[in-house]
Amino acid sequence: MERRSDDGRTETGHRLTVGGGARVRADVVDVYVFRRTDAGEVEFLQIRRANDPLKGTWQPVMGHAEAGESSVSAAARESAEEVGLDVRSETCVGMWALEQVHPFYIAAIDTVVMSPRFACEVGADWEPRLNHEHTAFRWTKAPADFCWPGQKLALREIVEEIVPETSAARGLLRIDVNAVSRG
Repeated sequence: MERRSDDGRTETGHRLTVGGGARVRADVVDVYVFRRTDAGEVEFLQIRRANDPLKGTWQPVMGHAEAGESSVSAAARESAEEVGLDVRSETCVGMWALEQVHPFYIAAIDTVVMSPRFACEVGADWEPRLNHEHTAFRWTKAPADFCWPGQKLALREIVEEIVPETSAARGLLRIDVNAVSRG
């Protein structure tokens, strides 16, 4: 049996109990809305935040899950609230859960966020209806237009694994939007 020191460490130096550090939360969701142009290119929607934190930055749809709400339901609700996208409508070609969860650290609140990410494909002529949380929108083909490294990785996952009709991941990660709770 391994002995423990007064500070809870084992003989090998491992600490068995949490002593402090950042909080961890998983209530933030990202939704990457994309469309295919007539030329077959993929464009991603960005919306400019109106308020802090991150006022003035271009982001995908982002929001928090409410108490008791699943991440998928939160993604659907936030899409409807922020850009007027009903994922259950014919406007939405499909919705997918991205495999990679996006971890990031917010120093101001000493928190590590593990953010589930989603992709929603819309028809080529769909345009967003912004709520008060955003001041503008744009469609971009350039991952460089996204601010954060994790967002750029999400775009790559979408282009490589969701967009190609022949991708095995496309079928496996697709969400049945009719089964998504309406909150």
